[in-house]
Amino acid sequence: MKSKKIFSAAQKSMRAILNSLPILLGVVLLVGLLNSLIPKSFYTTLFSQNLFLDSVVGSALGSVLVGNPITSYVLAGEMLQQGVSLVAVTAFLVAWVTVGVVQFPAEAILLGRRFAVWRNVLSFFFSILVALFTVAILSFF
Repeated sequence: MKSKKIFSAAQKSMRAILNSLPILLGVVLLVGLLNSLIPKSFYTTLFSQNLFLDSVVGSALGSVLVGNPITSYVLAGEMLQQGVSLVAVTAFLVAWVTVGVVQFPAEAILLGRRFAVWRNVLSFFFSILVALFTVAILSFF
């Protein structure tokens, strides 16, 4: 009895994964295309050294140009070396990893539109807050 339930659950899970693969593949390809088309030096022209404005611009840019955490460390180092403020880099990276405008259609299909909207909106605002708090805390040290 238990083995039938486990087998049935495994079959349903496999079908769900296989149905999701085309959507996920499209998202991965689109993210890779966007990241390769926009040069890294472009980011430095967008920031004004204003604490709040840089965090909003960083979060907005990171929301559109999604990426993974591993490459974010290299990108953050390059941005800091090119003179981008810490608040902008922090907001950009948090939004880059947590907010997903590019993958929103896939997320809405797989997890529901309402959930996807709320998750992205909250992640955007929290990326700004995290950036501001990070810079505030680091200014004490």
